[in-house]
Amino acid sequence: MFGKLKEKLGSFVDKVAQTEISEKDVNRALEDLEWDLLEADVSLEVVDELRERIKKELIGQKVKVGTNKKELVEKAVERAVLDVLTPQRRINLVEEIRAKREKPYVIAFVGFNGGGKTTTIAKLANYLKRHGLSVVIAASDTFRAGAIEQIEEHARRVGVKVIKHQYRSDPAAVAYDAIEHAKAREIDVVLIDTAGRNELNRNLMDEMRKIARITKPDLVIFVGDALAGNAIIEQARQFNEAVRVDGVILTKLDADARGGAALSISHAIGAPILFVGVGQGYDDLKEYDEKWMLEKIFG
Repeated sequence: MFGKLKEKLGSFVDKVAQTEISEKDVNRALEDLEWDLLEADVSLEVVDELRERIKKELIGQKVKVGTNKKELVEKAVERAVLDVLTPQRRINLVEEIRAKREKPYVIAFVGFNGGGKTTTIAKLANYLKRHGLSVVIAASDTFRAGAIEQIEEHARRVGVKVIKHQYRSDPAAVAYDAIEHAKAREIDVVLIDTAGRNELNRNLMDEMRKIARITKPDLVIFVGDALAGNAIIEQARQFNEAVRVDGVILTKLDADARGGAALSISHAIGAPILFVGVGQGYDDLKEYDEKWMLEKIFG
C-alpha cells in the first residue's frame, strides 16, 4: 500500500526537481573551456566543431535542480575531445611488421625542417630493436649539410646500420639500395630519412613523391613538432596531399605544448597518431594513448 504511494510521490519529485539546460547555460559554461582549448594549441576549427557537438548533446537536456551545470558541460567537452582523439583505426606497428610475409617492411618519414624527424627515426629504430626486430636506415636526406653524419651518429648509438650515398645524389636511389640491402640480409625494417620540406620548396616535395613512387613504402609517417601549434595542421595537410600520410609521430610533447596539436592534426588528415616524443633520450618515445593525451590537454 505505502509502496505505491512512495512510487508516485517519488515520480512527482523527480519531475519537479528537473530543469532544462538552455543555450545560454551552455555558452556561459563553454567560454572558459574554449580558451583553455585554444591555449592548449587546439585549432580554432576544432574548437568550433567541439562547441557544436557540446551544444547538440546538452541543450534541452533535463537535469535535477542543484546540479552543477558548468561541471556537466565540462564533462561533455571532455567526452567530445576524447571522441576526436580516439583513432578511427589503430596501427600496432610491431604486429604489422611481423605479419608482412616479404621482408622488409618499409617506412618513409616526412616532415618540416626542425620537427625532430632524424632523432625520431633513431628513437623508432631503438623501439623496434627492443621488440626483437632488425633495422636498417636509409640516409635519403642528401640535401641538408651534415644530415648524413647526423643520422649516422644516431644510428651508431642505437646500433643499426646506415645505407648512404654522397651528398646531392638521388635520395630515391639511396632508399632503393637500403631496401635491396635489407632483402639480401633478411632485415625486418627499412627506415627512410628524407630531407625536411617546407611549403615553398616544390623541388623537394617532388623528390619526396619520387621516393614514395620508387620504394612503395608500407607506411608513411609524418613527424610533427607539437610546439608548432596550429601551424602543424597546414603542414600535415600539405604532406597528405603530396603522399598519403598513414600515421603521425608528434615530437617535443615534453616541452610547453599541452597536447592540443594532437587533436588538430588528427582532425585535419584523419591519420592516427602512433607515437609521441616525450624527451631527448632514445627511449623517450611513447606509444600513443588518447586518455593520456586528454589529460595533457585539460591539465
